[in-house]
Amino acid sequence: MAAGLPPISFVAHQMRTGGMGGARDDFEKMITELADATMPGVRTITANPGDWGIDAFAGDLGGSITVWQSKYFYPVTAATHQRTIRDSFNSVIKQAAEHGHTVRLWILCIPSSMDGPTTKWWDKWKKTQERDHNLVIDLWDETQLTVRLRTPEADHVRRAYYEPFTETPRDYEEARTVLEVDEDKAAAFDSALFVRQMREAGHLELDGAKRQFFNADLVAREIAHKGVPSEVNALVSTDATLHGVWETRFNECLADDSLRKLHSLVWADVRTEHPQLPKQLRLEVAHAWGLVHRLVDNRKAGWVKHWRTVAAAHCETDSPSQQPPHKPPTDDEESPWTPTAR
Repeated sequence: MAAGLPPISFVAHQMRTGGMGGARDDFEKMITELADATMPGVRTITANPGDWGIDAFAGDLGGSITVWQSKYFYPVTAATHQRTIRDSFNSVIKQAAEHGHTVRLWILCIPSSMDGPTTKWWDKWKKTQERDHNLVIDLWDETQLTVRLRTPEADHVRRAYYEPFTETPRDYEEARTVLEVDEDKAAAFDSALFVRQMREAGHLELDGAKRQFFNADLVAREIAHKGVPSEVNALVSTDATLHGVWETRFNECLADDSLRKLHSLVWADVRTEHPQLPKQLRLEVAHAWGLVHRLVDNRKAGWVKHWRTVAAAHCETDSPSQQPPHKPPTDDEESPWTPTAR
């Protein structure tokens, strides 16, 4: 029996806006509204030409202020984000000195948790900056944000940004949007197992495969995070169906020595199977094909006869997706669209 409030998934910012760029702006707006819900009188500064390093603030720019700094680091905040955090803080302090106000509280807002090394760095860096600049630094990470969004005063913010993705009845005839992949994020896939398997089979052009994987992995992680049983079961069923499609073709191609055609034959089979996949997942063909790439990346399939050997030799930390799609990712697992050092 369902109980309590709907789950909050911060990937909703990507799904609603179609990519990371839009997600950053959407998340920043949410933070401004959430801050205002807890401390009325919150304002923003229009960049003309700069925004003084402030996303949102409360107080008097002729005196002391509280600053909220939003950074859409998703699904994990890691070592590669430390410089961005430092630069944002330093910018606020520099601009405060130039314009004659002081920062009494600086709040970093992120839709994820920090990994272990970054948490250790943050704790030390925070104490140093608080001592050197005589202010307080706070962190609103995914846990703090979820708690604050579920308070009565923030109910309108939660409903405005997150409920449509969990409570509004879906039109199953309308498929999900297929998102673009930034060049730097696509480049991060070069070390992934599914890419290695395709190269092992002689494929040179892989941009389409990376985009397909990106979109399918995004869907799988959203479903895992929300944990709606019917969607989880539908995704497990879809994985089983697509695995069967690949396995049937692999055995046929192996028997008649035509493995060079395996990729194209499975692609055609997935297109044929697509209309029979669970409607509630609202998958485009590109999502379905991306789920096959996830099977490969999870060491359940491959494109050459010796695919198991290739998978065994591949460094496990190189692949962007190493957990089953029906299990929620843990804090130390990373998404392929946010490459970070492990």
